[in-house]
Amino acid sequence: MEFLRVLLVMAFFFKDKKVIVVGGGDSAMEEASFLTKFASEVTIVHRREEFRASKIMVDRALSNPKINVSYNSSVKDIIGTKETGVNSVLIEDTITKKVTEKKCDGIFMAIGHIPNTQLFEGVVDLDNAGYIITKPDSTHTNIEGVFACGDVQDHTYRQAVTAAGSGCMAALDAERWLET
Repeated sequence: MEFLRVLLVMAFFFKDKKVIVVGGGDSAMEEASFLTKFASEVTIVHRREEFRASKIMVDRALSNPKINVSYNSSVKDIIGTKETGVNSVLIEDTITKKVTEKKCDGIFMAIGHIPNTQLFEGVVDLDNAGYIITKPDSTHTNIEGVFACGDVQDHTYRQAVTAAGSGCMAALDAERWLET
């Protein structure tokens, strides 16, 4: 929820401006779609030919006339200063290696995912990427009576619907644990 509040505040500063969203997952599609409420143009820059986002999120984003896509592309540099802000980005075609400059007023990074689990380091077992490790087919952690679910535990799907489902699983696991 905090992320959405920050995005809302940030988006306001880009009213009637051109912005870039970097990424190809659901977060990028959702962010790009949301930004069209403020920005005059949103360009999604994605390093592949196909998105990793769910079909419904891709369809929603691509059907928006304010959104265009630079496939097989990556941002090589952001041009601007602290005083003037972002003026443009240098975009490299990942196939031809040709670099072009695209004018824009802002850039939003919607790539990667770092779970907010630092609080649990040294207490609950974490994998190399920082996700909480749960026992197979459950939400049980290595500590009796401690359960994990959602984006701190799921490094594969990272979708709201799977987070809600695993939240329900954790509630049921906790209820059963409390009954024993």
